[in-house]
Amino acid sequence: MAKEQDLNSGKELYNYQLKDLDRIFTCIEEEADDFNLLYQLPTGGGKTVIFSEIVRRYIAEKQKKVVILTHRIELSSQTSKMLKTFNVPNMVINSKVKTLEGNEDYMCYVAMVETLNNRLQDEKIDINDVGLVIIDEAHYNSFRKLFSYFKDAFILGVTATPLSSNVKLPMKDNYRKLIIGESIGSLIEKGFLAKAQVHTYDVGLKTLQVGINGDYTVKSSEILYTNHSMQEKLLSAYEERAKGTKTLIFNNGINTSRYVYETFREAGYDVRHLDNTHTNKERKAILKWFKNTPDAILSSVSILTTGFDEPSVETIILNRATRSLTLYFQMIGRGSRVLPDKKNFQVIDLGNNMARFGLWGAPMDWNDIFLYPDFYLENLISDEEIERNFEYVMPPDLRAQFSNSDNIDFDIKKEYEEVFAKGLKSKEALERSIDQHARIVFENTEDIFDARILARELKEEIQYRIRQYSYCIMKNTKNYKDWLEEDYMRKLRLKLSQMYANVPAQ
Repeated sequence: MAKEQDLNSGKELYNYQLKDLDRIFTCIEEEADDFNLLYQLPTGGGKTVIFSEIVRRYIAEKQKKVVILTHRIELSSQTSKMLKTFNVPNMVINSKVKTLEGNEDYMCYVAMVETLNNRLQDEKIDINDVGLVIIDEAHYNSFRKLFSYFKDAFILGVTATPLSSNVKLPMKDNYRKLIIGESIGSLIEKGFLAKAQVHTYDVGLKTLQVGINGDYTVKSSEILYTNHSMQEKLLSAYEERAKGTKTLIFNNGINTSRYVYETFREAGYDVRHLDNTHTNKERKAILKWFKNTPDAILSSVSILTTGFDEPSVETIILNRATRSLTLYFQMIGRGSRVLPDKKNFQVIDLGNNMARFGLWGAPMDWNDIFLYPDFYLENLISDEEIERNFEYVMPPDLRAQFSNSDNIDFDIKKEYEEVFAKGLKSKEALERSIDQHARIVFENTEDIFDARILARELKEEIQYRIRQYSYCIMKNTKNYKDWLEEDYMRKLRLKLSQMYANVPAQ
């Protein structure tokens, strides 16, 4: 982790940060004063550190004012504090600031976009001699309304994902050049970010609806993720992969998060729920508890995707699906901070997000995404294709309950193709599946009562086989699959009863 100390700022910067600083300043020197530049660096790479040093150096060299724009009050406060560590006096323009009277001499201002826009529209604030505007989390479109006030300034947008939050307003329309920083993979290799250990669980997303913003609606997400089977899947995934670790759960909807809270509380776990309806005091108390409790579980709704930094997080659970690449990287990034005793963290995906976007640490062609966002979004793998390609793997804990069976594999697609080739009824494939499940349950139980209990543990695999069978016969409605599942379980119980009835008395 080679780093150098800037003698004027008293703050240490890493070599990759210094390299990017030089690239940005080269652009500032070479391009026109009103040039718009976009800079990409992963969450956890130190964007605030880098642009704080840019501010310090810019003011010293150009003697012009700097405005930094954020979209949340927490980010404004954090940015202001970071600037002070670089010996940059600054003023935060928040809702309490109605005018700059008496504060016109500041060389650096930090402002929330909505607040500054209101003051500028009302002509209550007039910031003269602004040479540089820095936009944090530049992928949000709310910043565009302020561009007209800074037509003569150099605008530097900073983001982890150079993909606009609105597909109809691509970032290439507002930024003329993209500088790409260190990759996630490189930052992991050099020890600046923790490595993600990924666990994915198959989730049927056909009931989800896409809203006007391009992401899944809260309403359809809540219907799916508050149902009993999904709550069971979440709890089971936690107990299988993350039990005893500090865990942050992301949900799409306040009701879902509250359901999650109740599910974990009833299971005896130390858990809290946090959403944007909590007061600032309540939020601080909950986050303090989360920080100080080793095995804490915090269920949240979007509020912690930006402006939140808790390095001790060991597990991230995506208890939601998203079509937002930015949100995907932001959520996982909350667990990527390193500590002396933390080089890895876990990600549990309950929304098929890994299949949609790829692994968090995989290489990304950010330049292509910046230049051709429509092409990227249009070519995202569909939910149906994800489900078709998913391969069920029995969890180790469940596999251990079938230890008497050497082989538990069964390929429903292959069986269907064989049945079809022989001119048999398609349902013969399901009958063979029921026979195989009955056999392995029988091999690993002592009596019919144990057999029925163990058969229920196969619910997820049965759902997977039925879904694959439905694709084969091209009949894939929810009602039909629900009926097939009920029929399958009934026939499996009957088969087991027959098998145990034929066991000779001891």
